[in-house]
Amino acid sequence: MQNKLIISTLMLAFLATGCATEVKSNQGVMQKITGLKTPESVVQAKNGKIYVSEINEFGKDGDGQIAVIENGKKRVFATGLDDPKGLAIIGKTLYVADKTKIMKIDMEGKVQSFVPASAFPVTPLFLNDLEADPQGNLYVSDSGDLFGAGKGGAIYKISPKGEVKLLINNVQDARVKAPNGLLADDTGKVLIYVDFTSGILYSLNTETKALNDIAEGFGGGDGLLHRSNGTMYVSDWKNGKVFSVNTKGDVALVKGGYQSAADIAITKDEKYIMVPDMKAGELDFIPLQ
Repeated sequence: MQNKLIISTLMLAFLATGCATEVKSNQGVMQKITGLKTPESVVQAKNGKIYVSEINEFGKDGDGQIAVIENGKKRVFATGLDDPKGLAIIGKTLYVADKTKIMKIDMEGKVQSFVPASAFPVTPLFLNDLEADPQGNLYVSDSGDLFGAGKGGAIYKISPKGEVKLLINNVQDARVKAPNGLLADDTGKVLIYVDFTSGILYSLNTETKALNDIAEGFGGGDGLLHRSNGTMYVSDWKNGKVFSVNTKGDVALVKGGYQSAADIAITKDEKYIMVPDMKAGELDFIPLQ
């Protein structure tokens, strides 16, 4: 009951601050995109263009890229990245969590360094999801040593000038194992995240560092998004599923059968959930009622 009260309060706060923007897509009826190279994250710009990060071969520097999808057709937008994952758009700039650093890409596809690995308090191990707030700040999760000792998990806040601040890590709280998907409210005081290792959905007070679990059972929790009606959606990479979490904290399966449902996002018109299926090399679209 306590968890449901927490999530209900949080979602009311998200609704009050109006996170979602109603922008009509120019994509028409969404069709599955195939032939992607290890797609990890997806985001849609206000003009309707969809950007997808393609890792290609894990650990091979330089072969990562960003694809853009417009009117149902895919083309390469930017190249020369390492293992690009989380994406976020602020203004006319696309930001990418690329292995141990944050890159920025203008709308012409020019790639530049924004936050090098050396700017973090400790060298990141596995930068994963990116989230932006209305003030122009970025939040990035470091999933740590995912396939080793399971240490090094952390969440950072990055100012518009590229200044990095640690919000929480596994040393401060042992529950921070492998943070992945992030969701910030409009004030930046509440950050919801899902942990890849534990499959637990948490709420972090970025000022007091208080950490509360609000839902669980998400396997390899990966992507996280919020709809303007208060519903959240969480992807489970390990089990290939997408779940919904309503304002009462009730969890329901939306769709399964993916090989690896990665970092999901919602289209600007809120008609579809975009699901990168990493191992299948596809971008799927789940229609919403």
